[in-house]
Amino acid sequence: MFKVKARSLLIIAGLVWFVAGFNVARIGILSYQGLEAKSFLYPLSILVFVIFSRIFYKMTCKHIRRILGYGEDRPFWHFFDQKSYLIMACMMGGGLGLRGLGVLPQGFIAFFYTGLGSALALAGLVFIQNYIQSGQTRQEEA
Repeated sequence: MFKVKARSLLIIAGLVWFVAGFNVARIGILSYQGLEAKSFLYPLSILVFVIFSRIFYKMTCKHIRRILGYGEDRPFWHFFDQKSYLIMACMMGGGLGLRGLGVLPQGFIAFFYTGLGSALALAGLVFIQNYIQSGQTRQEEA
């Protein structure tokens, strides 16, 4: 019950990462709208994007290899391993908590969330691309 083919975990991961990234980036972009002096923050968004894109790319490659290595059907939540779920919970809890307490200035939320969310969404697209490519490889083998 609730099991899917290993390849399907790639599309699930891609959609989860993309939707999460889109929502985080949306928070950042909306925070930019409330700022008067913001042009100096745009390069910071790009820097955050570049840094986290590299980190997330390494993570996605690791997850893709793990997922494609599954020889059998797995529960749909196996697109992450336990460590990744823990990291996700800490990031979400920390972000929600700090924003809820008003600890982070709007300028920080604007540049950091825009860069981070864009990197997350790109990682989702990497998963989706690998889902598509793994299907094309199977068709060529048939």
